Parts: sequence; structure tokens; C-alpha cells
Amino acid sequence: MSAVVGNDARIELLSPRLANQIAAGEVVERPASVIKELLENSLDSGARRIDVDVELGGIKLLRVRDDGRGISADDLPLALARHATSKIRNLEDLEQVMSLGFRGEALASISSVARLTLTSRTRDADQAWQVETEGRDMAPRVQPAAHPVGTSVEVRDLFFNTPARRKFLKTEKTEFDHLQEVIKRLALARFDVAFHLRHNGKTILSLHEAHDDAARARRVAAICGAGFLEQALPIEIERNGLHLWGWVGLPTFNRSQADLQYFFVNGRAVRDKLVAHAVRQAYRDVLFNGRHPTFVLFFEVDPAGVDVNVHPTKHEVRFRDGRMVHDFLYGTLHRALGDVRPDDHLAAPVATAIVRPTGIDAGEFGPQGEMRLAANALLEQPQAQPTFNTPAGSGAGAGYQYQYSPRPQSTVPTAEAQAAYREFFAPLPEANAAALPAGQEDIPPLGYALAQLKGIYILAENAQGLVLVDMHAAHERIMYERLKIAMASEGLSGQPLLVPESLAVSQREADCAEEHQAWFRRLGFELQRLGPETLAIRQIPALLKQAEANRLVGDVLADLMEYGTSDRIQAHLNELLGTMACHGAIRANRRLALPEMNGLLRDMENTERSGQCNHGRPTWTQLGLDDLDKLFLRGR
Repeated sequence: MSAVVGNDARIELLSPRLANQIAAGEVVERPASVIKELLENSLDSGARRIDVDVELGGIKLLRVRDDGRGISADDLPLALARHATSKIRNLEDLEQVMSLGFRGEALASISSVARLTLTSRTRDADQAWQVETEGRDMAPRVQPAAHPVGTSVEVRDLFFNTPARRKFLKTEKTEFDHLQEVIKRLALARFDVAFHLRHNGKTILSLHEAHDDAARARRVAAICGAGFLEQALPIEIERNGLHLWGWVGLPTFNRSQADLQYFFVNGRAVRDKLVAHAVRQAYRDVLFNGRHPTFVLFFEVDPAGVDVNVHPTKHEVRFRDGRMVHDFLYGTLHRALGDVRPDDHLAAPVATAIVRPTGIDAGEFGPQGEMRLAANALLEQPQAQPTFNTPAGSGAGAGYQYQYSPRPQSTVPTAEAQAAYREFFAPLPEANAAALPAGQEDIPPLGYALAQLKGIYILAENAQGLVLVDMHAAHERIMYERLKIAMASEGLSGQPLLVPESLAVSQREADCAEEHQAWFRRLGFELQRLGPETLAIRQIPALLKQAEANRLVGDVLADLMEYGTSDRIQAHLNELLGTMACHGAIRANRRLALPEMNGLLRDMENTERSGQCNHGRPTWTQLGLDDLDKLFLRGR
């Protein structure tokens, strides 16, 4: 066994350079970290134009020039000193920070692992001054220089004196991609500042100041792609001192990874667990499994209500009233996704054609809005899947059946569950069919049915052209939303357990369960505390199976402790309602009369989120006349 080192070792004060290099381990990870700190300083100095020059992905050279206020000659030696900043003065300032930087560590850390030169000139100075650090003590050397009003920082040979750190850098392309992402994030945060980026002498980004809505939209399109803006909902809401604005991507414009998600708190780009959870909840009912939503959102709150001094990278924040912020974000996004009508969506001019998930280069899917349910609905008793004994070879696709299999774990006794909601499964009298209108202006958003295709799709004609509807998916959503409303109005009936289930939890979880007893009761659960670390489940919702109760209550308590809220019970119940809706929805290969098809289209227009089925798939798409003309080369 090796001897203990500390017996004869003496305590010594670390040299300034070593102390700065240790701090650099937290502040400077790669060129992208350097550029983030330098740009934040430029923005804090009131710059209106920032030019960035990069060589070899930022490893060889990073040069940032701005037209901000500059640093006076007297302050320059302190600019590279550790824990020296002009942005805060005392603890009270730290509690309501509005500047992007405030720690005063960045420049000292960067200069300890790279060759840094800072040149600056204030508006009232007759010349510029330059500072750089050298030697073991990092003594600053100041000398006169030529420079316009503003500041330039030049960082060369990153990690030249710490080769171990250099080994961890990736390829030039990877490092540059990370660096570019940082600039894009800051360019979204500050529309009023122009950003120009060059890499190895080639212009990559040239973003001019954006002072009006159109210019802001252009910048968002330049950074996030034109497709995002065409399929995004602009939102703005202010309540209880909280202000949220920006753009939220429609559920159909989703990504395989969370790479198009920008969230800013008081102009600071953050990655926050609470925010991510609220967004995930808002999209839960409309997003396909494993897909990620897209958004560019700006959240403004009283600086005293948010703590930005959580992590050295300043990417994380902590809200003083996390529950209120969570509910505000969730509620706002949830409503925004439900408030879109087909006519709103169809009326928006589409600048360029977008490749759809279906592979057809036309049309847009959009969620429909929260409206009251239509008085007459196309509803019917659930039927078994029809089987057709068609002779072999009787036409192409003969005997084809469209089959949808729900998730295997939810084997709910649908007949019993449907008995509670019998009116929602009652057949519709076909007498009141809507008459076709005389004028174009009277045509509803999804138009009027023309025919059925293969027993799966409804073809309809609207003012724009052809609408294609997946009838099973659309009807499934309509049924699902109705069942949710029925459940909310009737409440949840609880099923008392003959033998209560005991659940071992931590003391904090047991306290949390006691605190939220009334909330659990509303959802059909009855919990009783048996000991400091034991709970008994005495009653569960009638729709939920007993086997799931233990795990579900455990997961809910974990959510409540982390986020202050949970929708897991509701999500499980919604899953069961979704299964019921799937069983009750029109099956494929069932022939519908035109009045029934029109009834379904009207219900889609009046049902929340009818743009997606319960599993996130689109329910309808639009083929405009222009798209049809392209297919047949008309007008060429």
C-alpha cells in the first residue's frame, strides 16, 4: 500500500497562473467556450456589431472585434485579473444579475491557457491601449496601440501550455460546429446586434441588425432554416409578471434529436430540466414516440426571481418559484398547440415547398384548435375488425387490411370502460347531411368529401385543392378528446383495494405524499402513511390495473419532488382512453356514405389537436393546385 502523501507535505499558496489554469478547467473546455465568454463580454459592453475571425476551428486563432464602450487604460491591467469585473459590486447585485457575464474569471482563465491580447479604446480616449500577460506571475503589460472605439480580443494557440487538454479537442470541423452553434444562440438572443463570422478567410455568417418583425423572422429562418419558420406558431403571452414569446414548431415539424431547441431567460441561453419537462408535457399527446419538438422561446421574468449563479458555464438557472414557471410554460404551450385551426393554417402563404414526412412535396399538417365539440358526431358502436374472403388475384391490393396495433401493455377491458361513456359510442343519424355551398367563400377549411380510397383515406375538395384524410386516425383523435372531456366532467371513480398495497419510500417521499393527498384523491388514489418510510395504497382509479399502482405512485412522487408537479397518472389514464378510442374508431375497409364523411371532416375542424392521431401521426394533408400542376407538368 502506498504511503499517505500528506504527512510531510506543506500547505502552499498556488501561483496565480496555476490557480487560473484550474479555473480554466471549468470555464474553457474548447474554442466554443472561449467564443461564448468573449461574445458575452462584447454584448455586455453595448456592442452593435461583432466580427469574429476563426482559424483551424478556433484552435489556432480566435479574434473578436466589437464597437462597444471599450475599457479605459487604467482598467486594462485589471481586465485580465481573476475575479475582477465591472458588472457586479456586491451581493445584492448578484441576486438580480442582468449582464451575461458576472464572475470575472473568463479572461484570466483564457489568458492562462492561450496567448491573449486585448486592445481597447473608449469613446473619449485619444488612442487605444493594448494589454497582454506574460511570465509565471501573469503580470500584465500595457502599451499604446491603434484601434477604433471598441474592443478586440485575440486568442492564439489554445492550450499551447497544457498539452494534456489539447488531446481532448476534436477535429477542426467538430470544434467549428460547436463554435458556430454558440454564435447562433447569441444571435437569436440579441436581434439588435449584427454578427459576422469568418472561418479560414471564408464568410460563414453575415447577420445584420433586426429591428422589426420581418427582419427578426429572417434571422430566425437564417439560423433555424426556412422550414422551421413556415411550420412554427408565433406566440406571445404575459401573465403574473411572466412574459413568454417566440416561435413553437408544429408537432409535424419534429426532429430525431433535440438540436433545434433554443430557450432564453432574460436574454441568456439556458438548458434547464424544468423547462424541458414543461415542453415535453405540452407535446406529449401530439408527438410521435422518440421525436423531439422544435422551438425558439424567450422568457422574461423579474431578475430577482431567477438565480443565474448556479454553474460556472452559466447554462443553468434556478427559478425561485419553479412550480409557477413550469405551469405557466406548460399551460401556454399546451394552449398554443391546441389553438390552431385548419383555416388559419391553410391561409398562411407558403414561400417555398417543404418536403413532408409522407414524401409528397406539398401541403401542411396542423393541429386543430380547442373548440367545443360538434353537436352531431360520427360515432358508432365499436366493431370487430371485418374480414373479407376475397378470391386470390381479384385486383391489385385485394383483401388488403389496414391494421393498427396499439401498445401491447394496455389490455384494458374496453367493453366495461366504454359502458361508462356509452353516449360517445352511440350511432349517428345520417339525416342531417350538409348541403354543398354555392360560393367559394362558404367552403369550410377541410372542404367537402368526394370519395373514399381503399377504405382507408377520405378525399375531399377545399378552396386550396385536394385534402387527404386518414379516417381511422382522425376518428381516433376525435373519440379520444371526447373521452378526456367525459372523464374530466364525470370525475374518476376509485376502486378500493381489498388488501391495501404497501409501498416502501424515503421519508421525503412520504412527506410529499402527505402534502399532496388531496391531489392524489382527485385522481382516484387514496394513500395512507403507515410509518416514517411506508405508504399504503388503499384505492386506485377504476381504469388502472392494480399491478401498475406501486410503480406509478413511486414515479409520481419522484416527479413531484423534482418538478413540483406530475402528469404521470393523467398520462397513464390518457393512454387507456387512447386505447378505448382506438377500439371505438372507424375501422379501415368500412365504407362510409358522403354525409358520414362530411360529418367526420366537420368534427375534425371542431376538435382539439385533430391534426395528429393519439400516437402523433398526422391525420390529414393538403395537396394544393400548384402541387397537382407540378405533378402533371402543367404550365411548363
